[in-house]
Amino acid sequence: MRALVVDDSKPVRSIVTSVLRSLQFDCCEAGNGQEALESLAKGERPDLVTINWHMPVMDGIELVRSLRAQPRYRGCKLLMISTEHAQERIAFAKEAGVDGYVAKPFTAATLTREVAALGLGRPAAAAAPPAATRVLVVDDSTTVRSLLSKVLSEAPGIEVVATAENGQAGVDAVRRQPPDLVILDVEMPVMDGISALREIRRLHPRLPVIMFSSLTEKGARATLDALMAGANDYVTKPTGGPAEVTERIRRDLVDRITTLAGKAAQPASSTARISPPPRPRQPATVKGVVIGVSTGGPTALADLLPHFAPQARVPVLIVQHMPAFFTAQLAQRLTRLVGCDVFEAQHDQLLEPGSVFLAPGGKHLEVVKDGAFGRVRLTEAATENSCRPAADVLFRTAAATWGSGTLGIVLTGMGRDGLAGARSIVDAGGSVLVQDEFTSVVWGMPGEVARAGLADAILPLAQLGAEVGLRLRRRTAGAS
Repeated sequence: MRALVVDDSKPVRSIVTSVLRSLQFDCCEAGNGQEALESLAKGERPDLVTINWHMPVMDGIELVRSLRAQPRYRGCKLLMISTEHAQERIAFAKEAGVDGYVAKPFTAATLTREVAALGLGRPAAAAAPPAATRVLVVDDSTTVRSLLSKVLSEAPGIEVVATAENGQAGVDAVRRQPPDLVILDVEMPVMDGISALREIRRLHPRLPVIMFSSLTEKGARATLDALMAGANDYVTKPTGGPAEVTERIRRDLVDRITTLAGKAAQPASSTARISPPPRPRQPATVKGVVIGVSTGGPTALADLLPHFAPQARVPVLIVQHMPAFFTAQLAQRLTRLVGCDVFEAQHDQLLEPGSVFLAPGGKHLEVVKDGAFGRVRLTEAATENSCRPAADVLFRTAAATWGSGTLGIVLTGMGRDGLAGARSIVDAGGSVLVQDEFTSVVWGMPGEVARAGLADAILPLAQLGAEVGLRLRRRTAGAS
């Protein structure tokens, strides 16, 4: 089967092509409707054409009508993939001649289902039920081990296969029979969690590890040490009555286990390795950089910021999903690693060239107009995407203040926080860069932005910092 993928966003074309190739399509790509017609005139008729609505030169609706007017293509399936969500707009596209419709952002599963509904794509063989994720729990508290084992074993698709009472026993258990994921306490006798983590990393570099730490200043320091040493994520130990503790474990741990174990078991898709150039646009003077990050954030920030933060002549503002104790410790840690001061943001601070601020846990970080670069506003408004701080809040207010001078960066993390904010930045004329799948601990937040066609570029972490530095040098030259 043949497919032509038509979209003016190279990242979206690459993602769609990757999904279609997994369904046994041979794919070609075009950047607008006119390119698509030229490509079709030179080759055989495809079985499927995926079409973005809003494109330069010739948009998707014009292309659909042109194809439907030609007898040669009347049997060809046309699938529109667009940011238009309103039912009347979808109906309009179908009246124009499309056979199916997928709204951005989309997942591989959504696109696969829609292609199958069109009667295309080689059906996959019936798969065996997925094996349960095998979890090792390491904690010196008998009560914690028992509670975690009970709650997690009740969750679909998770099996606690072993427990250990200290770090050394945990390492021995991994050595005997590696699990799919380890939950690791920080403070334990015989061998603490950080020492155990380093030994587990030596034995199995890609084995997912979640730290289970106390919500204290000491616990925050130790957890950050663990994250820098290679832990994939952390969960703070819940407090309260039995029912509340049980619910918190279900809420905070189960999704993380499923996501991290699933990523470790799957090879990276082709979209993980692409590094497309930014979409052509008139360069704007960068007035500020905003960063949103969650799972895997501390190490990603430590790798990213040294490339541009010490030399930045604009403010750099960061939202990392963490509790208050943790963000204060993270700011101190990044100051030592980055080569410039990183501060936890304070309400009403004036933003200045080169200032690097981290949103405090439990508070939204906003940018409000004042002076050359704006001023910090911290609020305890309602959570967004179940987060406070939320990247969407920071991105949205930065776009309102800096307009086309906003440069957004979305790094590794679960969920979709940053998607709506990235759209605000792009609508204001700014630019958004995202971390690629292969170097992300979880390609949730950046993947959502990429699939929505909002990313100028999808880059490995090592290239992302250099790209930001290049843009800042090029686009702040001569700026006051």
